[in-house]
Amino acid sequence: MAARQQPRGAKGTVGHPYSALNLRLVLATFGLVICTVFGVLALWADLVVLAIVLFVLAAVAVVDLIIIQRRRAARRRAEPPGTKHSLFE
Repeated sequence: MAARQQPRGAKGTVGHPYSALNLRLVLATFGLVICTVFGVLALWADLVVLAIVLFVLAAVAVVDLIIIQRRRAARRRAEPPGTKHSLFE
């Protein structure tokens, strides 16, 4: 059974989420930290091209973090107060 792609403009429901936002938040934060640290180390080792690639990836992680936070806020507004989510929801 193949995974289906999220339809444009579709929002998941509590019972059927389209994205594991908490997991994406953890992974994007990890990517941001790792890419930034290795980018600085690459600059220190005079590997400018590698540093630029890592800093671009860190910028992508920042954009992803912003998108995730906006979706989490929208989810919070749509759900009853006190609803908890695990890492995989």
